[in-house]
Amino acid sequence: MSVNQAPLKLLLVDDQDLIRESLHIVLGMDPDIEVVGLAENGHIAVQLCEDQHPDVVLMDIHMPIMDGVEATRRIKAKWPQIRVIILTTFQEISYVLDALSAGAEGYLLKAIHPKDLAAGVKWVHQGGTLIPHDIAKMLVAQARGGAAEKGAAPGAEEAVRADAYGLSERELQVLHCIADGLNNREIAEKLFLSEGTVKNYISNIYSKMDVRDRVQASKKAHEEGML
Repeated sequence: MSVNQAPLKLLLVDDQDLIRESLHIVLGMDPDIEVVGLAENGHIAVQLCEDQHPDVVLMDIHMPIMDGVEATRRIKAKWPQIRVIILTTFQEISYVLDALSAGAEGYLLKAIHPKDLAAGVKWVHQGGTLIPHDIAKMLVAQARGGAAEKGAAPGAEEAVRADAYGLSERELQVLHCIADGLNNREIAEKLFLSEGTVKNYISNIYSKMDVRDRVQASKKAHEEGML
């Protein structure tokens, strides 16, 4: 974060006190993130968006009074610039589709490592989207089935090709950066990761794609339509 750049404002929404407070402690330690509010249900979350105007909302799905999907729908309708990440333990496709159709930019599981969670919040704040690889596969499968009469869904073929090598969403993001000619330091800065983590991702990419270096990885990705 630059000297003149204010930290992103984050609203945490979860009906479980322990999870809410734990997230507050972990994410509040990041100098790039300012936790501006805590809410135990969607109704309070909407009220806090009115008062605090957060940049990003980390939203649980299953809550009393108003669930995360309805809260997301209301927030995005009134403040489309506020970006929402659904954080839940549920992997059922219906919840993902509901959340994304309500306008959420991301979907993460609560088992995620705190550092990756902070990186994900920053990524979405910068305009990115976050969908875990296993969820993306289900979405692509459903989109391809539902779009059979209209032709393939946009991006479906690319996602399937990426899946052929078992690349995670993060690995695919790193692969895009490699193809753009970024070095490890530049990739780390762009994706809010450490250089060590970037090196690990690159090693995984080489192994999964059976290539030796950046040139081969980029060439293969372009030839197979993964980018």
